[in-house]
Formats: sequence, C-alpha cells, structure tokens
Amino acid sequence: MTAEASQAGSPTDLAADGERPLDIALLTYKGNPFCGGQGVYVRHLSRELARLGHRVEVIGAQPYPVLDALEDGAPGRLSLTELPSLDLYRQPDPFRSPGRDEYRDWVDALEVATMWTGGFPEPLTFSLRARRHLRARRGEFDVVHDNQTLGYGLLGDVGAPLVTTVHHPITVDRQLELDAADGWQRRWSVRRWYAFTRMQKRVARRLPSVLTVSGSSRQEIVDHLGVRPARVHVVHIGADTDLFSPDPSVPQVPGRIVTTSSADVPLKGLVFLVEALAKVRAEQPEAHLVVVGKRAEDGPVAQAIERYGLEGAVEFVKGITDAELVDLVRSAEVACVPSLYEGFSLPAAEAMATGTPLVATTGGAIPEVAGRDGETCLAVPPGDAGALAAALCRLLGDPELRTRLGAAGRERVLRHFTWARAAEGTVAHYREAVAASAGPGTRRCAAPDTRRSAPQGTDRSAVHDSGRCAASEVVYSESRATC
Repeated sequence: MTAEASQAGSPTDLAADGERPLDIALLTYKGNPFCGGQGVYVRHLSRELARLGHRVEVIGAQPYPVLDALEDGAPGRLSLTELPSLDLYRQPDPFRSPGRDEYRDWVDALEVATMWTGGFPEPLTFSLRARRHLRARRGEFDVVHDNQTLGYGLLGDVGAPLVTTVHHPITVDRQLELDAADGWQRRWSVRRWYAFTRMQKRVARRLPSVLTVSGSSRQEIVDHLGVRPARVHVVHIGADTDLFSPDPSVPQVPGRIVTTSSADVPLKGLVFLVEALAKVRAEQPEAHLVVVGKRAEDGPVAQAIERYGLEGAVEFVKGITDAELVDLVRSAEVACVPSLYEGFSLPAAEAMATGTPLVATTGGAIPEVAGRDGETCLAVPPGDAGALAAALCRLLGDPELRTRLGAAGRERVLRHFTWARAAEGTVAHYREAVAASAGPGTRRCAAPDTRRSAPQGTDRSAVHDSGRCAASEVVYSESRATC
C-alpha cells in the first residue's frame, strides 16, 4: 500500500495520537546496537514508533540493525530492509580490499577509494544508495528519518519529507582525537579519517528539521555545524525501563564498578577511570572495574592498565545479551560514566534505571541526564582522575548513600527519559514536517504497490519497473555530490 492510499483507511485505524498512522523510513548507515549508541537509538525508537501504531521500515547497512519483535496485536508494523555496503570494516578483516566480483557500481568504487586513502566513506556512500532506493520507491513513505548519516545523497528530493537526528556533532570527537594525537602523522591521519565531517556540516545547514537528544547537543549543533537554532529541536531519548530495572535477587559484588566504553577513544575518558581505580584500590583493595566493550591490545587504556599494575582488576566483556548486561549493571555497587563529552549518555540512563548509583562527569549533556550532584548522582569534572577516585571511594564506602542515589536516579529516568516519550515527541515532529511539505497545490505522487514479498536483504528498488527512471535520473547529481 502506498502512503497516499493508506490515507483512505478505516477511520478506526488510528495511531496513538488519534491521527492517521504514518509510513516511516528510518535510515541508519551503521545500525547494530552492540556497536554504539546509534544502533541502540534505532532499535528502541523503531519499536516504540510501531507500538504507537505507525508502520516503520528500517533501512540500514552493515552491521545491520537488530529490531525487536512486536507483541501480538501491536497496532503498527516493523520491518528491516538491508541496503548493503561493501562492509569494508567487518571483523575479522577490517580495512579489507574487496574482490573484483564484489563491485556493483561506481558508488562501490568510491567507497573503496575513500577507504584506501585513509577516509571514512560510509556516511556518503550510504546516503547515495539510500537516495537511489527511496526515489525508486516514491510515494511509499510519509516521512524519511535519517539517523545522523548527513550525506550529500540526502539533499534534495528523497521522495518524502526529511527529518534528521544528530546525536551530537562528530566534529567534537574529531577535536578531542586531534588534541590527544602525538606527532604530525597521527594528526594527519585523524584529519583524513574525519574528512566526512566537512560534508556533514554542509548538509546539516541545508536541512529543514533537525532533532537532537539534549540541550547541550542542540547548542553544539548550532555552534559547530552552523544550523539555525529555530531548525533544531530537542527530543530526549531514554532507557528501556522494563528491561533496565532493579532486581534485589541479583547479588551485588563488593567493590564492583561497571562502565560502558565501546571504543578506546579519548572521548570516553576510560583512561582517567583506570587511573582513578588505581587510587581507589590504595584505600579499598577489593575495588575492581568491569568494562562493557572490546579491549584494545594497545593504546592509552592498555598502557595505563599495565603502568598501574591493574591486569587483575580490570575486566572487559563483550558480546553479552541484554539480560546479561542488565544483571551485570545490577551486580555493581557503582556505575561510572567517565566521558569527556556525551551528546546524551544512554549508559547513564540505563544504569540509573536499574537503581545502581552513578558517578558521572559533567561532560556535554551528562548533567541533563544524571541530574544534580548529591541528589541523583555524584558529579565530577571531566578528565579529573582524582575527583573520580574521591567520588568512587565515597560511594563504595557508604551503603546508605548508594541506596538513596540509586532510588532517586531511577525515579528521574522514569519521569523524563523513556523510549515511549521519545517516540511520541518524534512523531510530533514527523507530522510537522509532513504538514510543511503539503503546501497549496502539492500532491504526493502515487506509486504502484511494491510491498509484495521480497527476500529480506533485497533492495526492492530492483523489483519494480517504475523506479528505473527515478534511479537513473539521479546518477549525474550523485556524481556531483561527491565533489
């Protein structure tokens, strides 16, 4: 059914806000929730949008998004369409060179050439593939929601009004890595890798509607990307409070501190937490750290662990299930977010939702999530290992304070930071975008019904003839967009 045809549905088939359900294309160039916050966002937002009665099609590249099954009788619909890249960074052979038979078109060649020259191609190449796919399916969607691709391919007509989420400007990550880089070669490598941020800055300035997850990120988007303030809207995200919840039957492990760090990068501040742990163990020898994330064999964190003799006191875990992650957080006496900057901080919200007391820095938007020092968390300046150590020692040594902060933290999340609230706020902006695009005399193009069964992973722009002209029409403009 096309988006236009769906408007003629039964008046009883309404979404939770009392209006017609929307057909939503949710784009994500990197969607696996075990690879970072963007994947978590897609997973939970898509589920809650469908629970509100909307039809959500997630369109993503490798690592593919993981979507939750909807409950029987749920009013909406949720599906995944795979839009494959060449997957150049897959394990166990990252930065691989594909075989000749893997190349499908000029976008593949562009992807490989950018990787070979030290750049990160995925935002650009995914955006080009997504535009081709969307324009070939014109009329099927009421709104297209881009999850921080910000690629040239999404400028202009993509077949439906565009709403974009920017979690935080990647220029912040770029600057922090440049500040930590040693030598001109490393600085050149960082600049080349983050060259795509110039594209994202140009694209962001031309977007009609930008959503972000915190007031701090909103200001960064205005300052770093030059987006007009009136175009940037805050919709807080949140924790899955049914999953992340207290469970007194899970025993706490004395001295356990838990943190989440998906990568050994300066932004996450893990090296300062390792240094703080060494100080804490001088007073409380049973203190130890569990890091949810992959251990880097070399780099600042590995060097700090060796320097402070913490090999037996720092454990890295990865590939665990949701249930295992929740029980791990529940088992900790303290959760810690040591980041120098966060656009929101899902780990903070999730830890608080379990009732685990939190030590967090004041970097970026973390205070918006964690709340006031001494009320819902203990707050410390970013990059200050001494302050981290003092706060950790205080919580580890005070069971009553842990209980009070843990309860207050969960209450704060329940009031402000849930995925249901995030979905409701997002839908309101979808409807504004649709209304703004439907000016006098405009009409959405109708398209043939292309929602017949196709194998998962199939680019459905290839299964209907009506998209051929639209797909070929953009080749010239796509080639110019890469300049």
